[in-house]
Amino acid sequence: MNLDFQLSEKWYPKGHVIECIDAHTEGEPLRVILSGFPQPEGDTILARRKNLKDSFDSFRTALMWEPRGHAEMYGCLLTEPISNDADFGILFMHNDGYSTMCGHGIIAVVKVVLETGILPIIAPETCVTIDTPAGRVTAFALIEDGHVQSVRFHNVPSYAHALDQSVDVPELGIVPYDLAYGGAYYAFVHASDLELVTDPSHTKDLVHSGMLIKQTITENTTIDHPFEPDVGFLYGVIFIGTAESPDAHTRHVCIFADGEVDRSPTGTGISGRLALLHARDHLEIGQSVRIESIIGSSFTGQVIEECTFGPHQAIIPEITGTAFITGHHTFLLDATDPYQHGFLVRSS
Repeated sequence: MNLDFQLSEKWYPKGHVIECIDAHTEGEPLRVILSGFPQPEGDTILARRKNLKDSFDSFRTALMWEPRGHAEMYGCLLTEPISNDADFGILFMHNDGYSTMCGHGIIAVVKVVLETGILPIIAPETCVTIDTPAGRVTAFALIEDGHVQSVRFHNVPSYAHALDQSVDVPELGIVPYDLAYGGAYYAFVHASDLELVTDPSHTKDLVHSGMLIKQTITENTTIDHPFEPDVGFLYGVIFIGTAESPDAHTRHVCIFADGEVDRSPTGTGISGRLALLHARDHLEIGQSVRIESIIGSSFTGQVIEECTFGPHQAIIPEITGTAFITGHHTFLLDATDPYQHGFLVRSS
């Protein structure tokens, strides 16, 4: 039997074709959509985000949900830039909708656009400027032998929104938390306060508790972004645990969207955490910390400078991590397929 299979010249896709590059950043997936996906309209990235949600959401579910994706899938769509000097705009998507910013996504998309030739690679470091729904992000790719070895990015201004808060959560009781912004809003909870363990074998308990906390805070707390009302919502809950590596500061487990668990340490989450540490005088400008994820991968973060963000004292964080390309996919949306727009089956 000849196992060197070749497609017949008579074969052709019957339906809508979407091309993607898949990657992961420290374990967290990113599906980068190259072609076949509708380009949303709008003069701002947030306006395009709304147009995508209102008019083309079935394309998101087709790529993020089963059978082409899964409940933990994450992706992005590249758009024309808003700023005159930006390289491109970006919209992030997941199982429940669209993110306002994504750190692991920035790291992975820079890897993809440089190593596939969408943008030119310049050694020893290539600068990539990206318009996100949360604002301008500047990334720097370390280049060795024509490949991206790591990516660091300067995030949007990040700040401690509310310190030493507490909320009465059904099943859990009084839960202390801090609220911070790093391109998205997160409630930071010490796992030990709830006797939770931040490792993969306890994922079900982490998701259950995280979603209860997220829902309760959302129902009882108003979050006002200084400039964009569409950004003012609680995106996720981050449980802070003890790091397993002796040179890591702590461990983060982020529960976001509809019960997704970030496999990476969460770039926007670390941005918010750096703002919290700086606000409490636990982290100086230029001092770096390494934060672990639920699987033991890590990002490094540091405070680059202080700034103001509306009425808030804020910081500019820098986050560094590594991404890897995992595949090139041609997906077909067959109009005769009753499940062409995807579905989800959750175990809990």
